[in-house]
Amino acid sequence: MSLTSFAPIDPRRRRTDKIMRGVLLAGTLIALIPLVLILYYLLHKGLGSWSGSFFTTDPNGNFLGDPGGIRSAILGTLEIVALASLISIPIGIGVALYLTEYGKEARFANVVRYFVDVMTGVPSIVFGLFIYIVLVKSHIGGDFTGWKGSFALSLLMLPIVVRAAEVVLLLVPSALREAALALGAPRWRVITRVVLPTALPGLITGSLLAIARGMGETAPLLFTVSVAFGATSDLGAQMNSLPVQIYNDISSPRDVIIARAWGAALTLVALVLIINLIARAIARRSRVA
Repeated sequence: MSLTSFAPIDPRRRRTDKIMRGVLLAGTLIALIPLVLILYYLLHKGLGSWSGSFFTTDPNGNFLGDPGGIRSAILGTLEIVALASLISIPIGIGVALYLTEYGKEARFANVVRYFVDVMTGVPSIVFGLFIYIVLVKSHIGGDFTGWKGSFALSLLMLPIVVRAAEVVLLLVPSALREAALALGAPRWRVITRVVLPTALPGLITGSLLAIARGMGETAPLLFTVSVAFGATSDLGAQMNSLPVQIYNDISSPRDVIIARAWGAALTLVALVLIINLIARAIARRSRVA
């Protein structure tokens, strides 16, 4: 069939296509404006606070003189988020495996999916209040402690891990499962030797995105961890964290402490950006493979 046999494109369709392309471009630019302004403002305000001592000293609580840096906040954030990841990621992947390999479209599996969707939309402060009432008010394991903040963040991260893992596991071809089962392998071995290795890059990506989400949350930590100036690795004590440090510093009347809050905010954004870049690199590598 020759190209001349096709009818010419209607000029009205061409105009509509150009208009819609322009609308989409305008919407993209409008969405980018606040993002660019936020990044510019963070760089403008935060880079001036960055120095060697800013990352190697702890906040000292002195009203006069040098207020110190954010070393304890960085270490506390990493420790709290690490424990939250150890709690939420294995459980989340286990729930996703049940939904995809065993539950599938069963009634109980659909109920689990419904509650996971509900937890995804719950405000983060609700998780903090829940842990505060259940663990902090009851003085289980002390009052404000780092591990309670990790539990609050794990509740926030869990539905993200479940939904991401379920989507990734559903992308594993059914032919791989059927071939392994046809060779006589039990289902648990098929899951551990075939399904999980195939979906591993996507599982890592979803887990890193959940970690990035939990790292920037403030409300759950305000109700569970409180704040401590010194650096500590004891999750059974009060710990400092970047979100709480920023929240406390930004309300200070001293300009130098407010500047520290901007530097801490830029540090937190940089950590989240690094995690997201790692997740995208793993996702790109998995697509190439």
